[in-house]
Amino acid sequence: MAIFQLDKRLWFPHPSLAEDDGLIAVGGDLSIDRLLLAYSNGFFPWFSYRDSPEPMWYCPQQRFVIFPDEIHISHSMRQLIRSQRYQVTINKDFDGVIHGCAMAQDRDTTEGAWLGPDMIRAYTEMHHQGFAASVEVWDNGQLVGGLYGITIGAAFFGESMFSLVPSASKLALIHLAQVLRENGGSLIDCQFETTHLRSMGGRHISYEEYMKLIG
Repeated sequence: MAIFQLDKRLWFPHPSLAEDDGLIAVGGDLSIDRLLLAYSNGFFPWFSYRDSPEPMWYCPQQRFVIFPDEIHISHSMRQLIRSQRYQVTINKDFDGVIHGCAMAQDRDTTEGAWLGPDMIRAYTEMHHQGFAASVEVWDNGQLVGGLYGITIGAAFFGESMFSLVPSASKLALIHLAQVLRENGGSLIDCQFETTHLRSMGGRHISYEEYMKLIG
């Protein structure tokens, strides 16, 4: 397999040419048009902004997703939800969420940090254009967790989440899944598998099935 060099033209190589880890191309830009083309075809940018002068693009052939009606809600999470200790909103503080995702637990100082200024600017502009959304978790008016991602059609393409208190990101993810289920959402794209997301109901599907669901 080869890693393709993108240029100013809006294009991506065929997804089947991706490396085993999903890496398929470098270069291009983070413009709205390119990001929309990317997500509509299963691509997403992910790169260490201090180490890479250009975006790196991934398109895994096995997609790790959560179906809204398969979200796992543990007994302890059900108790937390019933307690109404935290308040959950959508699109009330996108800036707060994306900066929280970038800096919580000193993420911006760690090796390989990927949510840098260019990514923040790009996804904030996507939000202004109606293509990115956030879920916020509040404790007495203070933002204590949340997540954000891209919304195209019935799919939500998750980008990042953060928690300043235990279970805040889980609460945001459960709320997102419930809202999607109530409104005909097809899936939550998790990009990469983690133990946390598998415990929440994540599983792999093929790229072909994935494209049918987001198309």
